[in-house]
Amino acid sequence: MSTQLSISSDRYKWIALTNTTLGVFMATVNSSIILISLPAIFNGIGINPLSSGNIGYLLWLLQGYLLVTAVLVISLGRLGDIFGRVRLFNLGFAVFTFASIVLALDPYHDSAGALWLVLWRLVQGVGGAMLFANSSAILVDAFPSTQRGLAMGINQVAAIGGSFIGLIAGGLLSIGNWRLVFWVSVPFGLVGTLWSYRSLRDNGVRSPARVDWWGNLTFAVGLTSVLVGIVYGIQPYQHHSMGWSAPRVVAAFVIGVVFLITFLVIETRIASPMFNVRLFKVRAFFTGSSAGLLAAVSRGGLQFMLIIWLQGIWLPLHGYDYAVTPLWAGIYLLPLTVGFLLAGPLSGYLSDRHGARLLSTGGLLLFALSFVGLLTVPTNFHYGIFAVLIFLNGVGGGMFSAPNSTAIMNSVPPDQRGSAAGIQAAFLNAGFVLSIGIFFSLMIVGLTNSLPRTLYHGLSASGVGVAQAHAIANLPAVGSLFSSFLGFNPVHGLLVSQSAAHVNAQQWRVLTGKHFFPDLLQTPFHHGLVIVFTTAIVMSILGALFSALRGKRFVHGDQNALSLVGETALTASALPGEPALESEVVQ
Repeated sequence: MSTQLSISSDRYKWIALTNTTLGVFMATVNSSIILISLPAIFNGIGINPLSSGNIGYLLWLLQGYLLVTAVLVISLGRLGDIFGRVRLFNLGFAVFTFASIVLALDPYHDSAGALWLVLWRLVQGVGGAMLFANSSAILVDAFPSTQRGLAMGINQVAAIGGSFIGLIAGGLLSIGNWRLVFWVSVPFGLVGTLWSYRSLRDNGVRSPARVDWWGNLTFAVGLTSVLVGIVYGIQPYQHHSMGWSAPRVVAAFVIGVVFLITFLVIETRIASPMFNVRLFKVRAFFTGSSAGLLAAVSRGGLQFMLIIWLQGIWLPLHGYDYAVTPLWAGIYLLPLTVGFLLAGPLSGYLSDRHGARLLSTGGLLLFALSFVGLLTVPTNFHYGIFAVLIFLNGVGGGMFSAPNSTAIMNSVPPDQRGSAAGIQAAFLNAGFVLSIGIFFSLMIVGLTNSLPRTLYHGLSASGVGVAQAHAIANLPAVGSLFSSFLGFNPVHGLLVSQSAAHVNAQQWRVLTGKHFFPDLLQTPFHHGLVIVFTTAIVMSILGALFSALRGKRFVHGDQNALSLVGETALTASALPGEPALESEVVQ
């Protein structure tokens, strides 16, 4: 009987790995697939995303999915601890698939069509949050501690690698029809839903408790307010290039901070909190989570900046039409994906034997060094050097992610794994949302200092009237940045037509050609890139420092781990109504 049970358990863990990997892969592909396909989507529903009334739709389609996921994953992870992780994971597959179908069937055009997409992307984010919040906990429940690194490595490769693969998929699918961007998830979602309901089982430790409604409410309102403030903060406001001083942005941050402080007070005073603050007293959890958040912000900034770099400058300078730059940007970023795919599972496997500290710390340092390398190459680089640098960046990310996630999940009690997985997913997705606000703002600051003067001289030298050149040069830099990000020719949109620009045919061809704007943008963009990548380097080094302080390998409740050093840290004091955490192994 015990042999049969062992065989069944061994078979089940691979089923759990395959199913959860499919779930997180599908969810993260959809977080990035829309980045490349936005021009085709907006063209399909018949609106210009860069007009003043429509830029909100653009930002919400970019960030709404990530925002909802970041807000809900902690709550859903805790609910998984209470009601069953598999139950919520299965429901997530179903919700995600249904939302994908409804998105593909968008019956409207113009602003109504955009609003339909925004709202159903939010619903799709709910399904994605259910998948993110419980996949890691299901894996940790299914695998023994000696194999969790490998399992988490494969799962992490799917989670983060999917965000890069989505760039290529979006470019390819949007060439055919923008609706394919949403239809592509449906067959995977249907198979995953049926398979998960038939094959997954809840074999984790349940922790029956009352639902922390006040904690859920205050956290949702607080984090939503902060992230909404970030969304509107990078939009122009009156005569300012960004909206950080706008009343609604200031109000959003004030409301967010007040509610988040209230949330933390609530969580320290109830017996069964949604967000177990006490987990942060575990060294491996606190240091790993801090390093993970810093890495997520840095990685998100890298992804967006590389897309703008390729689509707005490098590809047009090398003869690619603006219409095809989104697809080719995804293709030219393949070395980054390959580096991550190679390093993730191998690093997870090695962390099972040697712990996470050396691998994850070294990975973040390599990550930082790749940013240093990218700062040394010219804006119009030789691709071979660029490919090596982004490959090393992917390797560094892969070395960090799987060992770090495994160490975090190993450090928590079995009945807190859903909550821990939710916190990690929240940090990952909030990091990406924060990265958009932080790095877009830093880049806009860099462009604002130099682009207006460069653009004015370039336009006036090419025949555009002084008054018109001055007016265009002083428009908010965010418009040029989003144009480059979407693969649009910004000069064509700014000048509208040859007659309106009062230039001859030859001048018009130069102004709207492949080289005019990228040539102008090179120097201002590199100035902004120095600010952005320097910030990313600092964050990566801080993350490496947190990773180095995590202590030796520690598995909660694993007596073999305890015997490795023969000593334990003192048990952290428990909150009222909760048992104390087991001792933690530290160096």
